[in-house]
Amino acid sequence: MQTDFHHAVTYVVARTAGFVHQEADIIAYSAQYVDDAVSEGVVHFDNDAFYARIHSSHKSTDVGNLNNDYNHLIWLPFHFLPGNGGKGPGEDPEGTFIQKIVCLPDSPPAKEMVQAAVNDKGKPYSLHRLGIALHVYADTWSHQGFAGVIHEINNVEHARELKSSGMYSQQLQHVLEDILDDVIPPLGHGRAKNFPDLPFLHWQYKNGRGVWIDRDNASDFCTAADAMCKVMQQYLGKAQSGLPVADQTLLQKIFLDLKIKEDKARHAKWLEIVKKGFNGEKFSFGTAEISYAAEGANSWKEIALGSSWDMRVHQYTPAFLGSNWKLFHDALQLHRLTVLHDILPKYGICAG
Repeated sequence: MQTDFHHAVTYVVARTAGFVHQEADIIAYSAQYVDDAVSEGVVHFDNDAFYARIHSSHKSTDVGNLNNDYNHLIWLPFHFLPGNGGKGPGEDPEGTFIQKIVCLPDSPPAKEMVQAAVNDKGKPYSLHRLGIALHVYADTWSHQGFAGVIHEINNVEHARELKSSGMYSQQLQHVLEDILDDVIPPLGHGRAKNFPDLPFLHWQYKNGRGVWIDRDNASDFCTAADAMCKVMQQYLGKAQSGLPVADQTLLQKIFLDLKIKEDKARHAKWLEIVKKGFNGEKFSFGTAEISYAAEGANSWKEIALGSSWDMRVHQYTPAFLGSNWKLFHDALQLHRLTVLHDILPKYGICAG
């Protein structure tokens, strides 16, 4: 999933679940920032204070993508949560270890992960932690069938669009590149390019085991949004009824109608929809004005560290401790520790 879902749709779902604008804004920003927090290391201040942060993503060109040691610490806890073959704690799916770490939608480890985030309600970074967990939770639908390591199981062949009838279609061949590049390492869905991220796409491919897989992204994305809503309702202490039918219907309309390949352009359209509605329809919470900046003016990083955030020593202010950027990174560290050291070992998965 890309910025349109992780930021805009997460905001929509949060408001629909009952969060006020300010809370939903934090959850949604955190959910998207998981993809944009690509720097790690120590931040030094002029009063000798310091803050050590981790990162939750790599740039696509980062050589770290070729190192499975890094992949375990980045892609598994934050993007391709191991599904243990859908089995519970202490159980093993058929096959080798790789079958345990293939990502699966709403798997037992995924349920434990979001429950852990809900249980942290009341901590200073609880909304940030919820947003991070919801990013990973949503990705269990879009990243299903892939593993966050370099392995042949991630091979993708003959990816193509399908019509709603299931027949092969040439309609979007100007959007889809049917010939995939085998030079791309088989990490996650790298060889599928952005096919799993396009909300409007109904597609098919042959996986690394030679099995044809049928993927209906719009349906998967709607299911993910409904499940996310139930998690948020639980956090708020409400009945876990999920998204109202009217909101689900509108979501699906937007997913299918916005046939825009480029992430930023699709996200921009979503910001307009949240502000003004879509073809005369609005979500149940009404409208709102939202924005997202990963860096630069109005970004959490610049607000916390100043416009010269890349300097070696930063001016310290007491406000840093309560900044969204610092709280996000606090939550990021707890999320990784919880997933790699508390949850996955229950399933016989040692990855951290």
